[in-house]
Amino acid sequence: MTVEKHLKLTGISDISWKDAINKTIIEASKSIDYISSVTVLEQKAKIDGNKIIEYYSTIDLSFTIDETRDNRKEN
Repeated sequence: MTVEKHLKLTGISDISWKDAINKTIIEASKSIDYISSVTVLEQKAKIDGNKIIEYYSTIDLSFTIDETRDNRKEN
């Protein structure tokens, strides 16, 4: 049986929404294995005057659980 887990994450960039998404995936992949898909849930921006200064992308990151991993702790 395959089990898929989902995490809701928000990335921030001063370049673009795409950059915020990419940075979030790269950072998450440092500690999460088997990332399988991403769904963009929301995009927002912080504005100063008449200029966007920060882009926010909230994503649903999916990854599969390693069924072969032994999580039992040894005493």
